[in-house]
Amino acid sequence: MKTNHKQGNAASRPLSEAEILTKEQEEILRSVDRESAFRILKGQWNTIITLVLIVFSLFQLWTAVFGTLPAQLQRITHLGFVIVLAFWLYPASDKGDKHSLPILDIVLGLVFLGIAAYFIVNYEGLMGRSGAFNQIDLIVAAIGIVLVLEACRRVVGWPIVIIAISFILYAYFGASMPGFLMHRGYSIQRIISHLFYTTEGIIGMPLGVCATFVFLFILFGSFLEKTGIGQFFIDVANSLAGWAAGGPAKVAVLTSALQGTISGSSVSNTVSTGSFTIPLMKSLGYKPEFAGAVEAAASTGGQLMPPIMGAAAFLIAEAVGVPYGQVAKAAILPALLYFTSIWIMVDLEAKKLGLKGLPREQLPKLAPLFKEKGHLLLPLVVIITLLLMDYTPTFAAMGGIVSTIFVPFLRKTTWVAPNVIASALITGARNVIGVACACSVAGIIVGVVTLTGLGLKVGEGLVGLAGNNMLIALFFTMITSLILGMGVPTTANYLITSTIAAPIVMKLGVPAIAAHLFAFYFGILADITPPVALAAYAGSAIAKSNPFMTGVTATKLVLPAFLIPYIMVYNPALILLNTNGVQVIQIIITSLIGLFGINACTAGYLMGPLKPWLRIIAITGGVMLIDPSLMTDVAGVALVGIVAFYQWRKSKSTGGAASSI
Repeated sequence: MKTNHKQGNAASRPLSEAEILTKEQEEILRSVDRESAFRILKGQWNTIITLVLIVFSLFQLWTAVFGTLPAQLQRITHLGFVIVLAFWLYPASDKGDKHSLPILDIVLGLVFLGIAAYFIVNYEGLMGRSGAFNQIDLIVAAIGIVLVLEACRRVVGWPIVIIAISFILYAYFGASMPGFLMHRGYSIQRIISHLFYTTEGIIGMPLGVCATFVFLFILFGSFLEKTGIGQFFIDVANSLAGWAAGGPAKVAVLTSALQGTISGSSVSNTVSTGSFTIPLMKSLGYKPEFAGAVEAAASTGGQLMPPIMGAAAFLIAEAVGVPYGQVAKAAILPALLYFTSIWIMVDLEAKKLGLKGLPREQLPKLAPLFKEKGHLLLPLVVIITLLLMDYTPTFAAMGGIVSTIFVPFLRKTTWVAPNVIASALITGARNVIGVACACSVAGIIVGVVTLTGLGLKVGEGLVGLAGNNMLIALFFTMITSLILGMGVPTTANYLITSTIAAPIVMKLGVPAIAAHLFAFYFGILADITPPVALAAYAGSAIAKSNPFMTGVTATKLVLPAFLIPYIMVYNPALILLNTNGVQVIQIIITSLIGLFGINACTAGYLMGPLKPWLRIIAITGGVMLIDPSLMTDVAGVALVGIVAFYQWRKSKSTGGAASSI
C-alpha cells in the first residue's frame, strides 16, 4: 500500500511545460516515424535492453579507438546488436503492445544472436569453404535473411522489404524474365550464400559504412543534443531573424539549417524545431498548412547540410572513392542555395500576406547569448576542422564526441549531469537501428544487382530510352529517386538509385560525385513530396493542418530548389569540382538570381502581385540560368532583371505596392 501511495502521488504530479512539450514531440514522432515507435518497457527488460544499448555504443567506440575487426566480423557483430534490439524494441505491428515484450520476440532476438555467434565462431571455416557451404551453413543463412527482412519490416516498413524480396525472386527466376532483364538464373543455395556470407550482400558496403562512420556521427549528434545545443540554435536564429518580416518562418529556416549540421533526420528535425516555430508562426497569422510546410521543407534540407548530412553521404564517399570531407565540401554550396531558396520564398509570402516579425525586446540578444553558450559550438568546430584536414571520418567523429563531453563544463551555466553520457549512448544506439536495418536490406538489393548484372542491363536500357539525352536521363533518375523515397528511407533510397540510376547519368559523362549527389538530393526531397511525405506529415501533426495539403505546400516552397541538382550536373563548379574562385562566384550569383526568379513566379509576388506574363518571364529567366553558357546566363539575368525593374517602378508609382491584374 505504501508503494502504491507513492506511485499515485508521482503520477498525479503536474507535468512541467518542458515535459509536456517532450511528451507531445514523442507522440508525434511515434505517429509519423516508424523508427520512433519503439517499446517503452519497465522492470528487468528495460534494464536489460538499456544495458544492451550501452554495450552496443561502447563496442562501436572501442573498435573506433583500437581498430576495427576484420570486415565481416565487424559487420556481423554490429548487425547482431541491431537485429536483437529491433525484435526487442519494435512490436510486430502498429497495434502491438508497446509496454510488454512477447516471448516470441525474445526468442527471435536470441535466434539471430545465435546466428551471429555461429558466423563469428566459424568465421575462418566459412571463409575457407566459400562457394562450397554445407547444409547447416545454408540453413543458418536462410533463417538469418528472413529475420533481417522481418526486423527491417518492423522498424522501417514494408516498401523496402517488398523491393528486396522482388530482387531475390528476380535472381531466381532470371531465365523467365523478358527482354534485356533476362539472365541464366541462380539456385536458392547460391542466392542465400551470396547474400549472407559475402561482402556483396547483407554484410556488404552499406552495412560496413553504417558499422563504422555512420554510427559514430549519429552518436556525436546524440551527445550534442544532450548538451542543449538545439535550444542554443533556436535562440541564435531568433536573435538573427525573429524581428524580420515573417520572422518565425525565417527562424524555422535558420534553425533547421543549423540543426541540420548535427541531425540526419528530416522527421526528427521537423518535430524538434517545429514544436517551437510552428505554433509561433500560427500565432502571427500564418495558415496552419504553410506553417507546417515551412518547417518540413527547411528541416528536410538538414540532410544536405555538412558536416554530418544524412547517413547516405558516407555511402557516397565510399561508392565514389573519395574522402568524406570532399563530399561535405561538394555539398556545402547546394545546401546553402537550398536554404536561401526557402528563405526567399518565406520572405515573399510574408510580405505578400503582410506578416510582421516579433518585437526585438522579446528576442534574445546575440552577444550575451554567444558569451554564455557560444562554447557549445566547439565540438562542431573540432569535427569540421578534422574533416578539412583530411582525417578519417572515424577520427573526426571521435574527436567531436570527446570534445562534446568536456565542452559543457567550460561554463557553469551549461553543466550537464553525469547521467547525460549514458543517456547519449542509449539514444545514439537506438537511433542507428533504423539506418542499419535499411542498410542491411539494401545490401540484399545491391547483392542481387552485382550477382545478376542488373545495374548494367537497366543502365543500358534507360540510356537507350533516353536517346543519350542527358536532360531526359536526369529526369528519369529524379523520378526514380522521388518514387523510391516515398516509401524507402533516404539511405536505402540512395543505395538503390546509386546502384541503378547514377551509372546511367555517369555514362553520359557526368562526374561520379555529381551523379551520386543528384540521386541523393532527390531521395531527400521525397520526404516532402506527396503522397507519402513523412516530414510534411510531422509538420502537419504539430500545426494541426491537413497532411496532404501541407505536403503540397512544402513541395511548392522547395520547387525552385528542384533545379539545384540539375545545376550541379550542368555546372560542376557548384560542387567545387575542377573550378576556380571566379567560376564559383559566377555560379553562386547566377544560381541565386535564377532561384529568385522562380521563387517570384511561384509566389506570384515581388514588391507587389505579379501579373501572369511577368511570372512567365521570371520563371523562363530562372530556368535559363541552369545552363552555364554565357548566352543563357546573360539572357536569364536580363529576364529576371526586367521583372524586378518593372515591379520596382510599379511599386514606386503606386506608393509601395505593384498593381494587381
